[in-house]
Amino acid sequence: MSHKIPISVIIVTRGEAHNLPRCLSALTAFDEVVIVDSHSADDSAAIAARFGAGFVPYEWNGHYPKKRQWCLDNLPLKHERVFFVDADEEVTPAVVAEIAALDWACAGYFVRGRYVCGGRPLRFGLSNNKLVLFDRRKAAYPVVDDLDIPGMGEIEGHYQPMLAGGARAGQIKAALLHYAGEGAAWHARHEGYAAWEAQMIMRGAYPAEHSRRRTLLKKLFRTMICRGECAFIHSYVLKGGFLDGATGFQFARSRWLYYRMVTRALSAASTAQVSGAAASMPRTARQK
Repeated sequence: MSHKIPISVIIVTRGEAHNLPRCLSALTAFDEVVIVDSHSADDSAAIAARFGAGFVPYEWNGHYPKKRQWCLDNLPLKHERVFFVDADEEVTPAVVAEIAALDWACAGYFVRGRYVCGGRPLRFGLSNNKLVLFDRRKAAYPVVDDLDIPGMGEIEGHYQPMLAGGARAGQIKAALLHYAGEGAAWHARHEGYAAWEAQMIMRGAYPAEHSRRRTLLKKLFRTMICRGECAFIHSYVLKGGFLDGATGFQFARSRWLYYRMVTRALSAASTAQVSGAAASMPRTARQK
């Protein structure tokens, strides 16, 4: 009889061999771990086998469902309760213990992530909070108007799955660790995210959040011209990032840098939209 936690962990990957050993070694308490991989040209399959994880090749057809919803719809999982973990995350013993003790009074649970910057976990500043632990029969990722927007591709963007029928979401109190990366790779990845986010803002394509308050706050933030400065102040001052010293400053600066990318992408997209509209006007109308 298995004494492991009756939850299926899903890890979606592409070129994550450098992160997988750390991620997988923290998941041994769960009854099933499955990696869904997009044609990685590295040792991901061998690493999965070494840790006893399932390995499923995936190829996106360019339409919905995207990758995470495809997993929910198609994987022959052992359990209906699933836990999405990113390859650059490490589930801490405290999170494992809290999940093992859950009474599942809610259909799903948000799990907070503490960023690791400069090789050490940040104690303060911004953390992320994602609905990644849920009963897959009671949740689905929203379909948004982004198939022609570059920057995100096969994976669902920065929005949460929705629970069916107004089901409640709970909160795991402990936090996992998120190794978000730094340097050129971080910059290149976030340039793509910023281009996607700019187009999502212009189209008003973001889905609603799980609470009206959070939906309104997100909408307000996306209208701000100084969103980068606000993100820095939020992380470094309001969330106490300054207590992490120079590392806290560098992380808060990365938030400012990302939202500066978003602002620039919005400006470029707006200029292109105006230019395109002008070019499509009849010549006589442009001459007036």
